[in-house]
Amino acid sequence: MANEKFTVVGTNIQEKATVIWNIANALAGYFKPHEYGLVILPMTIVKRFHDCLLPTHQAVLDTYEKVKKLAVTDGFLRRASGYQFYNTSKYTFDRLLADPENIESNFRDYLNGFSPNVQDILAKFDFENIIKRMVECGSLYLVIKEYASQKGYLGPDKISAVDCGYIFEDLVRRFSESFGEEAGAHFTSRDIIYLMTDILLSGADLHKQENVTVYDMTMGTSQMLSCMEERIHEINPDMEVTCFGQEFNPSTFAIAKADMMIRGGNPDNMRFGDTLSDDKFTGYTFRYIISNPPFGIDWKREQKAVEAESAKGDEGRFAPGLPKISDGQQLFVLNGLKKLDAKGKMAIIQNGSPLFAGDAGSGPSNIRQYILENDWLDCIIQLSTDMFMNTGISTYIWVLDKDKPTHRAGKVQLIDASHCYTARRKSIGTKRNDISDSDRELIVKAYAAFENGGIYGDKAGVYCESKIFTTDEFGYNKIVVERPQRDVNGAIVKKKGAPVADAALRDTENVPLTEDIDAYFAREVLPYAPDAWIDKKKTKIGYEIPMTRYFYEYTQPEASEDILSRIIGLEDSISASLKSLFGEE
Repeated sequence: MANEKFTVVGTNIQEKATVIWNIANALAGYFKPHEYGLVILPMTIVKRFHDCLLPTHQAVLDTYEKVKKLAVTDGFLRRASGYQFYNTSKYTFDRLLADPENIESNFRDYLNGFSPNVQDILAKFDFENIIKRMVECGSLYLVIKEYASQKGYLGPDKISAVDCGYIFEDLVRRFSESFGEEAGAHFTSRDIIYLMTDILLSGADLHKQENVTVYDMTMGTSQMLSCMEERIHEINPDMEVTCFGQEFNPSTFAIAKADMMIRGGNPDNMRFGDTLSDDKFTGYTFRYIISNPPFGIDWKREQKAVEAESAKGDEGRFAPGLPKISDGQQLFVLNGLKKLDAKGKMAIIQNGSPLFAGDAGSGPSNIRQYILENDWLDCIIQLSTDMFMNTGISTYIWVLDKDKPTHRAGKVQLIDASHCYTARRKSIGTKRNDISDSDRELIVKAYAAFENGGIYGDKAGVYCESKIFTTDEFGYNKIVVERPQRDVNGAIVKKKGAPVADAALRDTENVPLTEDIDAYFAREVLPYAPDAWIDKKKTKIGYEIPMTRYFYEYTQPEASEDILSRIIGLEDSISASLKSLFGEE
């Protein structure tokens, strides 16, 4: 599925982002470097809107004069602008520069002329206070002058909506790096997004569908949604793709909403709020879901709302169980499953915890049980370490499908792609590895082939490996094995004719669901503890997915005689060095 558009950001885009970022030189000394993004991000959005609206500016002003006394003017002004937004101020950036003495009041007049949906975006940036700071340090005119120059031009005739999305993304990355925050909370590099989109669309016949919906529950700047829309339109340009997203970080939400408006989508589909505690899409279902929710982050802030939602049972999103309060990522998986339509498919990034955390009967195990027993888990892909800006740990793409094809029904594919990457020439934070086009092709090929034991690539270098399991192979019965109390003479203590269990001797065993419990007990326990029995009232079902164990390869240890030979050689070398040091013959 390699495609020339599915590559790292082009040089021209990076150069444009660099030029825009360098406008921050006008802020030096007045703003700290990690604060530059507070100015650059909203100003870039304002300038993009300005340059999009400039050709129809006079038409909007003429229309406004005609309809300004009407109760409803929004529709007229949108039609006049040609966009989902407009500006009724008489000012442009050139006119602002023509009156430097009144730059503050005129710039505020210009901003107040924007349509309400743009006002909402600027409010999320707290732009009012940023303007005050620029005025106080005398940099407002300089910044506007830089954006008004040719190098700051962002019109659609030169910068497409897709390219503008790349520029926003690059600026957010730079801001995150300079700020030193966890950029992974709202930044997923495109190499990973492209892999997720290709996996989601693998095997789909998009030519037979008239429209699709795509949802990202933690959308950040909405680049996952943009990539999905871009990829679908490459396959079928006539397909209607409607994107929906929710985000609780104000600045990244503002960028996402601006990006949607520029691309001609419905900005009302971009909604602000915490997905776990303030779901803005209750009752909605979607064909595709693509997300990278935060992992390893507690949900104490959302606890009351989440527990109330869980109490709704099947009417709510969290009926199967709740994960540990210290890590809420499985809650996003449950949210996504609730919102997938009957033919829906989801790709969501997780760390290793959801694979195995929690014993039988715990919330995490119950969530895995719910997913597997409904046969919704399609595939898990292990990525290499060092794939994200803010963490070097191993990460996994979970692929969940409510309409598995017949040959995948009742089965789960595990793909170890931890060796399928290309080292970066220069790291970005802790991101030292990329998934190149050829790497992605190998992984998508492995997914599509659905082959148990399949090796794709060169096992001595870049490769991935596929294994297939039935859903019940991940389950087990946790049995409680009891032993009797004995008195000082060694006799079994009984009560009402039954032996009394000795809590100090109590033990547990995990019996695979694919095995008979009694047969397992007779083979594995009774030969070593003939007086033992199973307390069947305490048996619990658990599920775990130990990927490391499934792909573990035994390495023959070095022979003892070889080790001894190396040690003797080292001793001789050290002895010779010491003699030389002390001048001994």
